[in-house]
Amino acid sequence: MDVLAALPAPELAKIIGRLGIKVDPAKRLEPAAQVARVLVTHPDVRDPARLPTATLELLHRIAEARGSLVVASVPPAADPLVARGIIYLRGHKANVELVLPIAFLLRLRPWEGEDPRGIRALLAQASTETATAIASHYLGRPATPPIGLSLEQAWETLGDPTALEAEVKKLSTTERRVLEGVEREGGEVDTEELLELEREPLRLRTATGATPSRRGVGFSLERRGLLVPVHPNRHIVPTEVSRIVGAASQREREERRLQVKTFVIEGDHAPRRARFATDPGPVVLAAALAFREPGTDVRPTIGTPRSLVQKLATRFGRDPSHMALLIALSRATGLWDPSAMNAGGPPGICQLSELARLLFLAWRRGGAWDEARADPEVLRLPADNRDPSPVGVLRDMVTEALRDLGEERWVPWRSLEGYLASDQRIPGLARLFRRWAERAGVEEVDPIRVARRIVLESLPCLGLLDLGNEEGGDTGVALRLTARGRALLADKHPTSDSARSTFVDANLLRVGSTTTVATLLGVGAFVEVARAQEVLELVVAPQTLAKALAAGFEADLLRQRMEAIAPLPDALARTLVQASIVVGRATFVAATGFLWVEDGNVRELLRTRRATADLFVDPSPPAGLLLSPSVDLERLARRARTVGVEILYEGQVVRARTMPPPGTGPQPRIPAPARIPREK
Repeated sequence: MDVLAALPAPELAKIIGRLGIKVDPAKRLEPAAQVARVLVTHPDVRDPARLPTATLELLHRIAEARGSLVVASVPPAADPLVARGIIYLRGHKANVELVLPIAFLLRLRPWEGEDPRGIRALLAQASTETATAIASHYLGRPATPPIGLSLEQAWETLGDPTALEAEVKKLSTTERRVLEGVEREGGEVDTEELLELEREPLRLRTATGATPSRRGVGFSLERRGLLVPVHPNRHIVPTEVSRIVGAASQREREERRLQVKTFVIEGDHAPRRARFATDPGPVVLAAALAFREPGTDVRPTIGTPRSLVQKLATRFGRDPSHMALLIALSRATGLWDPSAMNAGGPPGICQLSELARLLFLAWRRGGAWDEARADPEVLRLPADNRDPSPVGVLRDMVTEALRDLGEERWVPWRSLEGYLASDQRIPGLARLFRRWAERAGVEEVDPIRVARRIVLESLPCLGLLDLGNEEGGDTGVALRLTARGRALLADKHPTSDSARSTFVDANLLRVGSTTTVATLLGVGAFVEVARAQEVLELVVAPQTLAKALAAGFEADLLRQRMEAIAPLPDALARTLVQASIVVGRATFVAATGFLWVEDGNVRELLRTRRATADLFVDPSPPAGLLLSPSVDLERLARRARTVGVEILYEGQVVRARTMPPPGTGPQPRIPAPARIPREK
């Protein structure tokens, strides 16, 4: 509502007229409040399946940025959201802020790249009764529908880490004791366990089991949004609250950490052999380029085909399980979406050196990859069966231990395993994993086994851990944080060499760390991946350029996109100049066949008689070329253009449609977006 109130009157009037909203001047509500009540009930916000895929990905990126995303330019995917009044623009052309109002932010359903235990995801799935109680507590009065508007005041506290920490400090001793008890149990309890922590003797039972009292400590935490009930009888502490409450138990684990750290420092655990982790950015970008090749089809809400995972793993020399993880995180961050080719916002605006942090944050949030499952890719499950496991708590435990122990030293896995096993949260996690396995219908897993999978599989794949002595079994494995891993665990950007893209020779392009994702994806139609290990190398050969020319790319466009990455060598520049030269043109005339008549008098008879004259093409051969029945216009145009000959059809140059250049189609006219004036 505050966003609409900040709009100038003409801009608000445009939204009212464009969306056909009826504003009643007799009501005591201001026009902005009436418009907000209509917009917040828009079905495209709660169920955005009707939006284009690129628009939906952009909406998720804005939500991950807490409703405010700064971009260099307005991406085309934002136009449908602007037209529906879902997002608003603020700032200048060179620095535009995409604003998603809080009411819309809290109505979005969780997606695969979001933390399923985050406050926003839990509030979006909360029942009307729970949402009303939370809104009423922070408003200081009974909440009224629509509940999304009433929750705006609550989100200003729950969405701000500083305000949330202050809210936790206001809790009474009893409330703090119960909240810490739930956090020790892994951040999730059922109703019976909650009542035991409350020491509540009264048990109100319904068809689904025990029900907490509306006057108990549990309800007091629930209305503050610090403990969110999940149907039918689970109560979860959000991730943001768990970090604040769990900080108090840090001192209790300090002594055990000191013992393990002393053992690590005093001993020499350097392995004889080691496998050093590499930056996942080059192989991730190479997979995104390979995905855009013709013949590759991946549905947005379905898991990646195993055949494609195996194909890419073989092509780039990676383990299939590692490749599956990188692909799942790439899809969760939008690298496989067409919107990644837009340089105005993420992920297209990200540099190659920033991809490692982007993937790590997506992995840490959860929702796309779950090590507790036999098949960790969450998109392989139906949408109604994607019940997240408590692996997020275990990930935090592992990263905390590595941050404390792995200061450029090799740490034996058995020491780290013993440290994790002695953590007081492990018994509660074992119980949560057991209950989750019963709900999901999968085999029960041990938390230490899941931690082993995180340490020995996921983190090395993401470039955070070096592994040594792998042939000696689990007991002999040593691990060490890389410089990239230390930066990521400290919430910093990893340092890079700031290398620029250069041509190693006339046809081999070595991609630098400062090159953006959108720029690289823009040349994907006329390059081939040569190597994707420590660096990404692309082949720009005459045959790849011929394919691009046959697909409809102009030579000037090829030159422009290549020069945006690196200066062209003289040989490649000459190749592009030669490719742009048209040595001749031929005209295509549609025909169903060719009638060969050797007698010239008969040919003239058929050509001139009124009954048969309209059946033949005039002029006819010998001044022409014969085509076999299997040759169509597109194939003819593609083959002829590779030798410098253009085909005309109805007076227009024919372009092959096998790989059309992105963004060449007519764009729908979108009304001018509403802009929020900057505060003076």
